[in-house]
Amino acid sequence: MEFFTYFYENDIKRFFFQKPQAFTKYSKRELLSYGLGATLYMPATRPNIHQEILSKKHEGLTSLVIDLEDAVGDNEVTDAEALLINELLKLYSELNRGFLSYTDLPLMFIRIRNLEQFKRVSEQLGDAISLLTGVVLPKFNVENGEELLVEVLRFHTVEHPFYAMPILETAKVIQKETRMEELMGIKNLLDRYKDIILNVRIGATDFCGLYGIRRSADTTVYDIAVLRDCISDIINVFQRFESAYVVSGPVWEYFSAKKRMLKPQLRQTPFRERYGDEGLKWRAKLIDEHMDGLIQEILMDIANGLTGKTIIHPSHIKVVQALNVVSYEEFIDATNIIKASTGEIGVMKSNFSNKMNEIKPHFYWAKKTILKSQLYGVLHEEFTTIDLIKKEVYV
Repeated sequence: MEFFTYFYENDIKRFFFQKPQAFTKYSKRELLSYGLGATLYMPATRPNIHQEILSKKHEGLTSLVIDLEDAVGDNEVTDAEALLINELLKLYSELNRGFLSYTDLPLMFIRIRNLEQFKRVSEQLGDAISLLTGVVLPKFNVENGEELLVEVLRFHTVEHPFYAMPILETAKVIQKETRMEELMGIKNLLDRYKDIILNVRIGATDFCGLYGIRRSADTTVYDIAVLRDCISDIINVFQRFESAYVVSGPVWEYFSAKKRMLKPQLRQTPFRERYGDEGLKWRAKLIDEHMDGLIQEILMDIANGLTGKTIIHPSHIKVVQALNVVSYEEFIDATNIIKASTGEIGVMKSNFSNKMNEIKPHFYWAKKTILKSQLYGVLHEEFTTIDLIKKEVYV
């Protein structure tokens, strides 16, 4: 896998100071945790998933989750399991015939309902479970978490790493009176199994459902007070520098254009400054397609330290991944901070003469930035993510 493979090589050279590097499920966990990018969910009832993967139908796709949980009706479970197993066995057959290798596959996960289903599906998959990078554990909690992680650990080997991605989305996490005890309990549990935890995910839709809330395309998760407070506490617990996890941005639900009700989320200035009148026309196109809310939420995710995002439509893939690219200024600052971390100095002026880089306070940020830069790449100084989105999606 590699981000931006849909660019020609001359475009990569034009835009990137440091090009994105390839990664697979066999990459080191610390690095791979940042490599999920836009994680596309699709229901296990979807036919011909193996053909979509073989044909690379969804341009830019690097990770996907085949969902046996909320995307499947209670009366569809048996059929969904059978279809999922059949699709993965077909894909495994193609691999055994030499028509593809593990490195050709996106990072693939299944989202299961419970431990019993996980055992049932994994038994029927047999050796084909090696196609998967891991399993997504919905409604993860202290009571059921350990037995699930023990089962995941059974499949984790050096030859075929197998990871868990717990989703935080239960009432005990969102409700204030139980939240911190539950979060600390989950954190202590994950710490005992850290080698198999790839990512911590946030179930914003389930959280909203517990309060009868459904956000509009004009509203980010950070505009919903009860969600904002909960996400803040999740970040507080799981991104502490001494034992940090990569936390992914919650799902963006919208993809169809409807008449707008509220003020657009994108400011005019960046578009006008970069492209003049053409930039304003492009901004209008983004707004018409409800991409402005997605872009605003991703920017808020990144500002709060989240990396990557759950998506439900392939049109979101390129936008999510473009916005996670590291800027030249960020990269140079991060590189200089790490170089200076030997302790000889405590603070220094940025090469860009616009900020002070304090070595100890900014070291953890610098380390994360360098990891992201290896996967998403670094833009040349004269380019911004606006240029990249314009090139990727609308040209």
